[in-house]
Formats: sequence, structure tokens, C-alpha cells
Amino acid sequence: MANDSDTALLAVNLGTPDAPTAPAVRRYLAEFLGDPRVVAIPPLLWKPLLYGLILPLRGPRSAANYAKVWMDEGSPLLVHTRRLAAALQERLPDWRVLPAMRYGNPALRSILRELRASGVRRLVVLPLYPQYSTTTTASVADVVAEETQGMDVTLIEDYSSDPGWVAAVAGSIARYRSQHGAGKHLLFSFHGLPQRVADAGDPYPRRCLDSATAVAAALGLAPEQWSLAYQSRFGRERWLEPSTLDALDRLAASGVREVDVACPGFAVDCLETLEEVALGLAEHFESKGGRMAYIPCLNDAPAHADALAGLARCAVGSDG
Repeated sequence: MANDSDTALLAVNLGTPDAPTAPAVRRYLAEFLGDPRVVAIPPLLWKPLLYGLILPLRGPRSAANYAKVWMDEGSPLLVHTRRLAAALQERLPDWRVLPAMRYGNPALRSILRELRASGVRRLVVLPLYPQYSTTTTASVADVVAEETQGMDVTLIEDYSSDPGWVAAVAGSIARYRSQHGAGKHLLFSFHGLPQRVADAGDPYPRRCLDSATAVAAALGLAPEQWSLAYQSRFGRERWLEPSTLDALDRLAASGVREVDVACPGFAVDCLETLEEVALGLAEHFESKGGRMAYIPCLNDAPAHADALAGLARCAVGSDG
């Protein structure tokens, strides 16, 4: 931590395994799926199932998927998050800007302890989840609350309708469609959530709709030109609907042959966008006779870094 500023910004993402191998993936999933914010099943019931069935089965399968998208520098999520943090550091030269992961490395809890020990007075925590959910942002807040006693902490809980972020997403989509041609329909695909979580009051579905509506408006799209769906289902319980797979099937059945998919719930590209959407769902839609184009996440684009740096400055009431 070369910067000696007493103000720090943590750009916190979900996390990733250290390698595209079954043991590394099992370690990562054990931490991730062991969080009661993520799976709200009593540990006495959940732990035997997690360690006895889920991890042995999902570890090798997920490792194979990670291997499809792994970069020379490491996991796409970690690589892009580091690049985004570097872009934020350029815009906030008087701050310390660090990437952190809620699960895996670099571990959020360890970084918080280092910052506290080094005398950081003011801390801004930016979970890289534009849309608040108890399963994501609140889990980051739990760790922050446990590790930052005595520090001046601001948690940016949601930026689902922030004008700068909306403009960055809309601009990215518009540029992609200008360069590659626009599909007949734009589908916004957000990470899914069990329906019971939403029924318990989680505002995530509303925030996703707010984001999609704002971006579509910025793009000047008519209601019939776009729709919203949810990806990355897990387990047998009911999840938010429609699923991205079902949405694509319905579009194909209605005669739509060209679809663009954007994932504005993900700050940077990762397994869920690159393997699940750009590879898997594109292949599935092609099997239905169509063409699906995946529009990359904002990653470390200048407009993205500008918008997030603006959020951080506003969080502390600073223009500098």
C-alpha cells in the first residue's frame, strides 16, 4: 500500500477461485455457499449436503467452465476488477484504491484489517453490485461492520439508477451496436435470486427493473424492443422469472432471430457472463436458428471508472 492517504476506497467484488482446478473451485464454493446470506438453510442441514454432495459434484464441473474463460493473468473477474481499481486510482490520486473479494482472494476481511492497522481514517466501500441485494451487498456490509470499529466508513449500497453509471452502460451498448450491428431485440440479463428472497422483501428485482428501464430510456428503445430476464439458477427451488434461457426460447419462438444480450448487473466480465452467456446461451440460441450477440460488461472503461469515482467522491462530500 504505497499511497499514504488517510482515505481509502475498496472496490469489492464477489470473488473467484485462485485457479481453474477442482480443489481451488471447491475451496471457493465452500466459502461462498457457506455464507448464510447466500444460502439461508440451517448449517446442521446444509453443511452435510454442501460438503457431501454439492462440492464434489460442482467442483470439477465449475473448474472446467472456468478453464474455458481463464486469462493469462488469472480469473477474468479478478483481472478486470484489478484493472478497474487501477482506473479508479488514476481518478482518485489522493486516495488509496484497492480491489477486494468477498470470497476468495484478495480477501475483504484481511484488507480491512490491514487498512485499520495502517491508520486509514476514512473508508469508502463500493460493492461492485449496482443493484442492492441482501445476498450480496448486505454480506459485504456484515464483514465491514465486524472489521472497522473506530473508522469513518461509508458503504455505497446501490447505484442502480445513478445517472453516470446509466450513461456509461447505455453508451457502451450503443457503441457496440453501432460497430457490430443492432439485433432486433435487446435482452438485459441479471444474476438470478431465489423467489423466496424477493418475497421476504429483498429489493433486488425492483432495482434490476429500475436499471434496465433507465438504460433502455437512455438508448431510446420502445418497450417492445427490450426485455429483462435472470440467469445463473442453482438448485431446485423457484427463482426469479423469466429465466434468460426461457426468454431466449420465447424470442426464438416468436420469430426473433437476432438478439443482443447485456448484463448490467455485473460490473466486470466473469464466469457468468463469459461462459454462461457469451458461450453457452449464444450456442443455445443458435440451435434455435438465431444469432445472439453478447455485449461485454463495462470492465475498466473510462466512463465506468468516471462514474464510480464520482460515486466515491459524493459519498464523502468531496469534489476532489
